[in-house]
Amino acid sequence: MLSLEVVSLSKTYAVRPAVAEVSFALATGEVLALLGPSGGGKSTLLSLIAGLETPDAGDVRWEGRSLLPVPTHRRGFGLMFQDYALFPHKDVAANIGFGLKMQGKPRAEIEAGVQWALQLVGLAGFERRDVNSLSGGEQQRVALARALAPRPRLLMLDEPLGALDRTLRERLLDELGAILRRLRQTAIYVTHDQEEAFALADRIIILRAGRVEQTGRPEEVYAAPATRFVAEFLGLKNILSGVVRERAGRRVLVTAIGEFPLAGPPAASDGARVEAVLRPDGARVAAAASPGAPADADGLYLESQLIDKSFRGDRHLVTLQVGEERLRFEFPASEVLPAAGEALRVWIAPTAIHPMPVAQREDLGAGNARNA
Repeated sequence: MLSLEVVSLSKTYAVRPAVAEVSFALATGEVLALLGPSGGGKSTLLSLIAGLETPDAGDVRWEGRSLLPVPTHRRGFGLMFQDYALFPHKDVAANIGFGLKMQGKPRAEIEAGVQWALQLVGLAGFERRDVNSLSGGEQQRVALARALAPRPRLLMLDEPLGALDRTLRERLLDELGAILRRLRQTAIYVTHDQEEAFALADRIIILRAGRVEQTGRPEEVYAAPATRFVAEFLGLKNILSGVVRERAGRRVLVTAIGEFPLAGPPAASDGARVEAVLRPDGARVAAAASPGAPADADGLYLESQLIDKSFRGDRHLVTLQVGEERLRFEFPASEVLPAAGEALRVWIAPTAIHPMPVAQREDLGAGNARNA
């Protein structure tokens, strides 16, 4: 069942559109990530949904009814921000119970709600602790507990892990995901970090300059980025220019470094000029004297020079020179690699190449209409 509907929402500051005709729907229990660079419109969009800002055009609906006339405190939404915005003069229990108190709940219900939220975030027994004495991770948990205590119908989180160090962020990311799944909490999560979005979200919206570039499940977006911007933002740096050709009933992508077989449904017609993403996990080392891949495997073999390699525990990050192209790949740690400067033959899986029609990249407006 649909809970939230955002319909052609727009907001302009001075002459710059911060949000431009954004539309999407959110199902009950779904976690949606708004992903994109700083200045992409993520926080503005969240503020419009929360009622902290008034849109210039469009609508925000809950279960079919417009929320535009409804003030923020009556929308039943929970908010959590990067700086947590905890009250420094209140203890943990008073911070967590604030929303319940503002709702006019009786004392017994407030106390029960505080205890439920503390248990949920793993802070049982912290009721009387001074929030100023807490670690960053503990403050993050208190802020999350405060947002969840009133049992919001929509939880909105704006870069909630951005102020934490990497190790703590990864641990709390796992905990947050477990909590949202256990509660079946409908949520919108704003982040510029793709790993956070992939780990938490059922679906992702990638924003650029206030417009939707692409919408889809994390696996779909990573496997098939719609535009060059999306590919590069997700860290997919291997982008080749080429032409799609039909060869004996098969489609190939003709590039300066070779002809790549194309798998899956056609993304472009014969003769179409495209830019194609070559995913970094789609290559393997091939033995010099043999194909180095299963006999029935399709794909392409490339002769390259190893420019650089970096061991990262579970994988090698390598840079290869192939003709005029410099490509970056991730190989399993078990792969045996030559020294920098030596030749290396690699096999490229047919599923590693994804063509993107150039028109999609050049027309920013079309991305919003296509993916809304």
